[in-house]
Amino acid sequence: MALKSKLGFGMMRLPVKSDDPTDFDYEQLFRMVDTYIKAGYNYFDTSFVYHNGKSEEAVRKAVIERYPRESVLIATKFPTFNLKSEEAIGPIFAQLLPLKCLILTGE
Repeated sequence: MALKSKLGFGMMRLPVKSDDPTDFDYEQLFRMVDTYIKAGYNYFDTSFVYHNGKSEEAVRKAVIERYPRESVLIATKFPTFNLKSEEAIGPIFAQLLPLKCLILTGE
């Protein structure tokens, strides 16, 4: 899959219905994603730490479950700054792998 543009869709501040950062407004998010993709873009950027660890869930519902996986590029960042122990690595990867994200490492 080739990157179609240098413009990426950041998943850090998604629309929510309440003060709860995990209470996504999926109707609005779907419209935003549809507009972005219809404009010819295909790159989404997220991180495990966005929206209290639920940004990837929103990416899955708004992008992966609605568009062919091979038509979009999704990058996430592994939260090395937020790790309390080495044992925490496995569970985080287990959550990210179903998304088939490109995992960018670093601080």
